[in-house]
Amino acid sequence: MKSLTVLALAATLAGCATTPSGAPTRTEGAHMESCKATSDQEIAALFDRWNQSLQTGDPHKVVANYAERSILLPTVSNKPRLTPAEKEDYFHHFLENRPSGKIDMRVIELGCNTAVDAGLYTFTFAKTGVMVHGRFTYTYHWNGSEWLITSHHSSAMPEPE
Repeated sequence: MKSLTVLALAATLAGCATTPSGAPTRTEGAHMESCKATSDQEIAALFDRWNQSLQTGDPHKVVANYAERSILLPTVSNKPRLTPAEKEDYFHHFLENRPSGKIDMRVIELGCNTAVDAGLYTFTFAKTGVMVHGRFTYTYHWNGSEWLITSHHSSAMPEPE
């Protein structure tokens, strides 16, 4: 009987052990977040999705790229935009000049259900012909069905080229 108790205890403790990689093992009834497999190409395509939503001219479609709880620190406004309504207000004015973005250089970092895309981009405004060079950082979160922007910082380059 004592050997059976020791064996049962050993089996229970083994269920709480970690894998050789150090990651916790899954036990019955325990909830663990699984990480979505992704790639640099998939994250790079999120900018393309966002840029294509700009081309619609519809601020609501642009804001659909952002998580409900997210922040936009825009290029041409001093006001941080936190709510969907605040973001829509910003994009309503931004879209008037028909912007189109192009990535000039980027660095992508992948995490567990998160990603960061940061670098330099150029916006061309079709209505005015003006080109603006800027810096950007997008952070993304996988919500279980899609990647959404959780923070977006954009600023004009501080020095003339």
